[in-house]
Amino acid sequence: MKKKKESAGVALPREKAEHGTSLLTAFREIRELIVHGRLSPGTWILEAELAERLNMSRTPVRGAIHWLQREGYILEHRNVKKSRMIVAPLTKEDANELYLIIGRLEGIAGRGIAALPAAERKDIAAQLQELNERLEVISKDRDGHPGEIFENDRSFHRLIIKYGAGARMTTLHKAIEPQTERYWRLYASSIIKDLHLSVAEHDEIVRAILAGDPDRVENGLQVNWLKGSERLGHVIEIFGERGSW
Repeated sequence: MKKKKESAGVALPREKAEHGTSLLTAFREIRELIVHGRLSPGTWILEAELAERLNMSRTPVRGAIHWLQREGYILEHRNVKKSRMIVAPLTKEDANELYLIIGRLEGIAGRGIAALPAAERKDIAAQLQELNERLEVISKDRDGHPGEIFENDRSFHRLIIKYGAGARMTTLHKAIEPQTERYWRLYASSIIKDLHLSVAEHDEIVRAILAGDPDRVENGLQVNWLKGSERLGHVIEIFGERGSW
């Protein structure tokens, strides 16, 4: 059998995914479009257009849409004549709920870290502090790219889950984290001015880990997310909720 030749510098069309993997692929790719704002809040979800965009059949795309609806990325919007599937809007109420949930999860994971031997806590604290020092430099210079800030902040919180959470909690965290990322990516440029506040909250979390104080660690993580929600709320009040008009 002759192999297909690929012209130099010309990318061949992506082959359609096999049925066994296409549902998960469709879910992940549509979720990424939503999280990164390429499917903006309030956008109508058109199954045929998404299938063509992803080079997939409509069956896995349809399944992915229902999956994303269950996880809160897509909502059914009804009016008198018909109903449509839309990308979930970004609202202050939703942000508050998401940040409360993820703060609780990380708080529980933080208690697990606080119970570790001192040597392990010291190593984890050093990793967290290194990430926070990068954020502090960006905060003082006021010239960091939003993506760089996001990656360092996300890495800080993922370390808490990595060292303090079990498999079930890790799964729950992975389900919630991309939904909080939607808010960060859309409103990031307006939150950067308050980065020094988050840095200070991170410092308290690191000190609590070194002290091996589970209550203090849990409270520090919950406060960080709670204050983050408040800061985000102020920005949403100024610029408005997205996709709910």
